Parts: sequence; C-alpha cells; structure tokens
Amino acid sequence: MADKQISLPAKLINGGIAGLIGVTCVFPIDLAKTRLQNQQNGQRMYTSMSDCLIKTIRSEGYFGMYRGAAVNLTLVTPEKAIKLAANDFFRHQLSKDGQKLTLLKEMLAGCGAGTCQVIVTTPMEMLKIQLQDAGRIAAQRKILAAQGQLSAQGGAQPSVEAPAAPRPTATQLTRDLLRSRGIAGLYKGLGATLLRDVPFSVVYFPLFANLNQLGRPASEEKSPFYVSFLAGCVAGSAAAVAVNPCDVVKTRLQSLQRGVNEDTYSGFLDCARKILRHEGPSAFLKGAYCRALVIAPLFGIAQVVYFLGIAESLLGLLQDPQA
Repeated sequence: MADKQISLPAKLINGGIAGLIGVTCVFPIDLAKTRLQNQQNGQRMYTSMSDCLIKTIRSEGYFGMYRGAAVNLTLVTPEKAIKLAANDFFRHQLSKDGQKLTLLKEMLAGCGAGTCQVIVTTPMEMLKIQLQDAGRIAAQRKILAAQGQLSAQGGAQPSVEAPAAPRPTATQLTRDLLRSRGIAGLYKGLGATLLRDVPFSVVYFPLFANLNQLGRPASEEKSPFYVSFLAGCVAGSAAAVAVNPCDVVKTRLQSLQRGVNEDTYSGFLDCARKILRHEGPSAFLKGAYCRALVIAPLFGIAQVVYFLGIAESLLGLLQDPQA
C-alpha cells in the first residue's frame, strides 16, 4: 500500500529522469527506425538497422545519429512523466479499497495514460521525425544528382559536387509550422499517434504490472531491481511490436519532406491503403525490431527509476537537509 502514497511531484521527477537516461541510450536506434520506415520501395537507401547507422556515420558523422535528440531530450521529461503519472492516477481511481485491479480496469488505466500523453508526444514526434529523416532525403537527392550528372556527361565522373542543402533546426521548423498552419501544424498525425499510443499503453501497463507481480517475493514487498527491469523490457517490446503498423503510418503522415518519387498521403486510411498496395503487408513491420530495441531498455530503465524511488530520495533530502 505504501507505493500508492508516492507524491505526484515524485512521480513526475521519476518519469523525467527515466526518460532522459533512456533516450540518451537508444536514440541512434530510433533514428534508424524512422529512416527505415520512411523509405519506400524503389527508393531504398538502407537494408538494415546496422547498414543505416554505418551510412549515417559515414555521411553525417557520429553526431548525425543524434539528429533530433535535443527535441526528445527537451520534451521526453513531460511526456514520460505524464504517461507514468497518469497511469498511476487512473489505477488509483479505479481500485477499490486497495484491491487488485481486474485486467479490464488495468487496460482502462493504460488507455487513459496513452490518451493523456499525446498532448506532448505528437509535437515532439512531429519535429523529431523531420530532423531524423533530413539526412536520408539529402543523401538520396545527392545520389540522384550525381547519377544525373553522369548520364548528362556520357559517363564521365562529375567534377563538381552539388552544395548540400541547409539542415533545418527544431526552432526553425516550429516557427515555420506555426506560421503556415498554426498550432494544428504541430499536431499533424494526432489521430495516428492516438491509434499507436493508446493501444500501446493498453498492452504495456497491464502486462508490466502482471509480470512484475510474478517476481514479488511477498504480496506487500516491491519486486527486486532486476524483475522490474526485465518486466519493463518484455512488456515494452511486446507492446511496441503489436502497434508497429500504426507507428509506420504515423511516421509517414508526419514526414513533411518526401524523397524523389515517394508517395504522399491524405490521411490514415489513404496511407495504410497505399502502403499495402505498393509495398505489401510486410511494410507495416518496417523498423519493428528497431522499435523493440528502443522501447525495451527505455521502459526497463523507466520502471527501475520509478520503482527505486530516486525522486522520493531527492525530495526527502530537500525537505530534511539534516537527514
């Protein structure tokens, strides 16, 4: 019962700390996921996650793998804090006299958490995707320009390389979107984000709670460190793969720039239909293993920080400096 008395500030701080640590560790894999999901048949730049990361380092340097990380690091704290705190709040509201929640109520709590988090998730993903995918589009255009020069010169090696287009910044993107589309510009793909994040939370939180419960030595004790971590990893991976088709559609819808000859989409159903028609059912699993590799440690770390109660210790020191 003690875990229900954790203060809201502590929950928010724990979620923020976990998000910062997790994103820093797995961001390059997330970049590979975005680029793999966005490339369409006939325009393939990368064959796998490792191929994408190697080519990114060669063309953009080591820090090219962290393009868009500043956006995530800035907004992941409120996003993860809202997600974890909202789930805990809904679980507390749905519980009766401390009794164990039924599976349906656990799923409802997860649904509420996923719905709350999209307030921050949608604009964060919108900006992050543009920054992550800019390198892929630039590299594709550079290759096509070189091929065009070779063709025009009858196979002679081009002597002059086209200047690289300037890379956008998060601030510039935000300003342009607000100027051209208003606040709705930052929330493009909101429906797709809801269709990804709500089912994710419906799967993740009940699965984590039950896996974590299995590792508790006694009903009133917290699970050991490794149990919380493994439960977070397994639940996160399972939920990530389950909702990957929605993640592919969301990524495509939120990408403002297109590569040469790539499809454009008018909405969720149009996007799903074109992907199915032009790329086949397997396209909905693009980047699935990348996403599992991102989510597993991200949520494993999150749950460990949350259950260790790092924020409670920090707040306790602040409130009682003599302790």
